[in-house]
Amino acid sequence: MKQLGRVSAIKYGFTEKARHAPVGPRFLRITDIQDSGVDWSTVPYCPISEPDKRQFRLKSGDIVFARTGATTGKSFLIIDPPDAVFASYLIRLRISEDRLLPEFVSYYFQTKKYWDAISGGIAGSAQGGFNASKLAELEIAFPTRTEQRRIVAILDEAFAGLEAMRANAEKNLQNASDLFDSCLQSVLTQRGKGWKQKTLEEVADADCTLSYGIVQPGSEVPKGLPIVRPTDLTTKVVRLDGLKRIDPNLAQGYTRTTLKGGELLLCVRGSTGVLSIAAPELAGANVTRGIVPIRFHANELASDFGYYLIRSDEVQNQIREKTYGAALMQINIRDLRNLTLTFPPLKEQRAIAIKLDALASETQSLESIYSQKLAAIAELKQSILQKAFSGQLTSSETIAA
Repeated sequence: MKQLGRVSAIKYGFTEKARHAPVGPRFLRITDIQDSGVDWSTVPYCPISEPDKRQFRLKSGDIVFARTGATTGKSFLIIDPPDAVFASYLIRLRISEDRLLPEFVSYYFQTKKYWDAISGGIAGSAQGGFNASKLAELEIAFPTRTEQRRIVAILDEAFAGLEAMRANAEKNLQNASDLFDSCLQSVLTQRGKGWKQKTLEEVADADCTLSYGIVQPGSEVPKGLPIVRPTDLTTKVVRLDGLKRIDPNLAQGYTRTTLKGGELLLCVRGSTGVLSIAAPELAGANVTRGIVPIRFHANELASDFGYYLIRSDEVQNQIREKTYGAALMQINIRDLRNLTLTFPPLKEQRAIAIKLDALASETQSLESIYSQKLAAIAELKQSILQKAFSGQLTSSETIAA
């Protein structure tokens, strides 16, 4: 058992202000490190002096770490790199202990023990971070080089199989989602007799003004008025549990967006086009500036059909076309009210909604199955790593797993 600082040289990367040259060494950044490795052809070149180049050059066996931001702790083992240096938001670990294999150390950086240490050690800015001194303090237990090679060989084989399983499960998960989207578009484009085309404003209920919600909701107030924010639109139906509560007085000027329950809640700021349904229990609650509640006129659109209609490509494309902004994407009320909706008679709407509800339920079941498989693969991976770094790993156990 030794601290990483005693068995390796740990160094911060080269500080460069994005003056990327057409020639020179490649300049590896946090954004260049993906789950599948590094595509060196997309990594920019960097102007750097020869002394600096020698100091920050990467070679096979180096391990680089993201030390800040959302990817803090993510690492990558460098194998046969081109002429390359690394950026300041990365840390390079270069093994100096002859008895320690870089490949073995690289697998250690995938263990739960390592990630627990990273989570516990992140401090500093709002983005978090893990500095070189904390990395140097981490301890790693390692056997002989011969045993390390045996463990690495087993892990290589096992993880190759797990990666194939993971990729297959992710593909099936995506296929399930794509299947529903494909059926949704197909159903809503097979138009027949009696279909109408009207604007959102024309089909909205008389008491639905298609307005923004509360601009400044203020701080959390225990037992206050529940409000729905864009971050709450993560499921088909938004329920009361987990909603922020505010001073009811702040909603006095926003009675037009008071919920009755059953409304469609459309995100108009940030991830525009995201859509959920307000549960009946939200009657009396309100929404923030980023959401517009939608209630349809009962003689024009059924709410359950309207949910799928607004999710369709035809409407979502209109929302994307009218969305503007750089730092904060949004769509204004005028453009929202003028969205064009094409729909059949009410009887057909209800039949379509029933069909789509059934398909959505089947799709969600499939997605749940594949999500569980992905979770099981991740757990199996950690189980194998735990055995590897506690001296319990045998090839027969891995194959059986």
